Amino acid sequence: MVLVSVAAGVREPLKRYRRLRCHAAVPPAGQYHLDKSHASLQVRVSHLGFSTYTTRFGRFDAELTFDPARLTAARVVTTIDAASLEMDEAPTECIDIVKGPQFLDTAKFPKIVFRSERVRVTGEKSMEISGTLDLHGVTRAIILTATYNGGYPGMPNMDPHARVGFSAHGSFKRSDFGMAYGVPAPGTTMASGFD
Repeated sequence: MVLVSVAAGVREPLKRYRRLRCHAAVPPAGQYHLDKSHASLQVRVSHLGFSTYTTRFGRFDAELTFDPARLTAARVVTTIDAASLEMDEAPTECIDIVKGPQFLDTAKFPKIVFRSERVRVTGEKSMEISGTLDLHGVTRAIILTATYNGGYPGMPNMDPHARVGFSAHGSFKRSDFGMAYGVPAPGTTMASGFD
């Protein structure tokens, strides 16, 4: 199982909102772009059932269409550079296996892409985001559990950009994406998330 955890802050370009007012409490509707200095993409996987290994992707981007008054209309596309998987202290042989043909096969499949299709609000700031995950040449449906962390329209003299923040988590079986090396041994389900 792979757990993906993603946390991201996204910002709206300044050009559309040069005359922001301090008293506005919510961010404006519009197209938002990932603020990479406030984003992380983590992956957790069971290592043969002995431990849960946490790692991350270092290069990814996201585009968000967002309207705080209509969360169900939100759309996001996240693109991950598959070769940017960072494995601290892992032996070279392990990195070669994970990035090679037995798992990610980054030479053949350089990008991992999530595209949202539907948002279902489940609470005041919680939601389920249904979409597709393109991984290892396979496209499958996936559901992310997400939280709207808040946002603001910009702060004059400090930060002129509108910003919003989300966290999302989900899991999938790597074997569903053609990565069957080592299956049925423990460690076939991966979890991921954004923070």
